[in-house]
Amino acid sequence: MRMNLEQQKITLQDLKHELLDRVSRTHKHIHEREEHVSGNFSDQSQEMGNQELVYNLDQEGRNELKAIDEVLHRIDSGEFGVCQSFGQKIQDARIQAIPFVENCIDCAGRQEA
Repeated sequence: MRMNLEQQKITLQDLKHELLDRVSRTHKHIHEREEHVSGNFSDQSQEMGNQELVYNLDQEGRNELKAIDEVLHRIDSGEFGVCQSFGQKIQDARIQAIPFVENCIDCAGRQEA
């Protein structure tokens, strides 16, 4: 039986809100920090590594938000659950595991190769 689209939409919207919160926190950390930079080289090196991690988390969150918005659009347009590469039905288990998935498992495997 095909999954409930309304429930899937709610799940995606909940995930979107969580991601918006995370992106807001990373943005604040990146752009509104009040801490002074240490004069110690070792501390500076550690801080640069931490900053890189925060930048990566921020970008990852933004990419996931974009993917969720695209899937919400596909739900509204009636294209949800259809592989974007070949038009095949995406398996329900795959959608449940990755709510913003665009391709069936076969096409995803081809893209990774």
